[in-house]
Amino acid sequence: MSVSLRAHVLLFLFSLSSRTGLSRYIEDIETSDGLFSLLSLDQKRESEDFIFRRPLRCLDMLATDGQFTFVASQPELACATFIIAEPSEVISLELSDVSIDCSAGDFIKMFDGWVLKGEKFPSRQDHPLPMHQRYIDYCSSTGAGASSRSSQNVAMVFFRLHNPESSFTLTVKKLHNPFPCNIMSQSPEGSFTMVMPHQRRNCSFSIIYPVEIRLAELSLGQAKSNELSPQRQVWTGCSGSGDYVELLGGNGVDTSKMFPVADLCFSRNGLAQMKIGCDNSVVRLVSSGNYINHVSFQYRLLEQHELPKTPENSLNNFCSVE
Repeated sequence: MSVSLRAHVLLFLFSLSSRTGLSRYIEDIETSDGLFSLLSLDQKRESEDFIFRRPLRCLDMLATDGQFTFVASQPELACATFIIAEPSEVISLELSDVSIDCSAGDFIKMFDGWVLKGEKFPSRQDHPLPMHQRYIDYCSSTGAGASSRSSQNVAMVFFRLHNPESSFTLTVKKLHNPFPCNIMSQSPEGSFTMVMPHQRRNCSFSIIYPVEIRLAELSLGQAKSNELSPQRQVWTGCSGSGDYVELLGGNGVDTSKMFPVADLCFSRNGLAQMKIGCDNSVVRLVSSGNYINHVSFQYRLLEQHELPKTPENSLNNFCSVE
């Protein structure tokens, strides 16, 4: 991930935290060293062939394999590390050399996804595991360490340490995922194809930018039409079909709380496009498990003059679509 793209992701995280806090776990995070000091450390990874190592910050974002060690210099009561990989990868996390006091209220928890502003990505509706199985708590684990493997290309570690000199090492490895599902994009432009082979599962591709989305190809179980249906006109149409694609917009990360822009429940070739002027734009594929469904799309960042404008008192003032 380039410095500019990672800066945008971090600024997105900070903007969410500035509204109501990253989550109930993260409310007072020290960032006095500045944003770009976080980024410059990871840049060294590209020129090194051995295992990449660097200190971990209380608030940090990782996009590379390596070993990251946190040593508390003071009580750290609300810390979080966000890990992101490429869309076709999942993330393996392992804790080692852990020196914390669980009996004093210290904890280190790994989460399968991201938690932001009290919202979780992927949402309950889209993740294959129940919520309690998505958390790995070091203090509740048996053995000397704990490990976790994400179901998608993002994962998270949050921790609380009361005593100075408390420490741990986090090892991050990225693994290939043959059927990517529930992806957080690192880039404001690109293309992607989501495939769901005979599985009853929902998959989201989340782009944390205002973008134009162009659907290039859509293959679903039942072909019904050949036109894009704006959601505000078809509130009860596609959701009953069991296999459909919907476009969502919002300023959070939980797809179940986002604004439905449009849905499609038919196979088609050729471009259909929609501009979504929100902090987060999502393509979501819902599958019944009876068919092999896939959707191919392209996306690009909206220019400033392309961002739709809404009336001051509009209910949709949080973001706009056209």
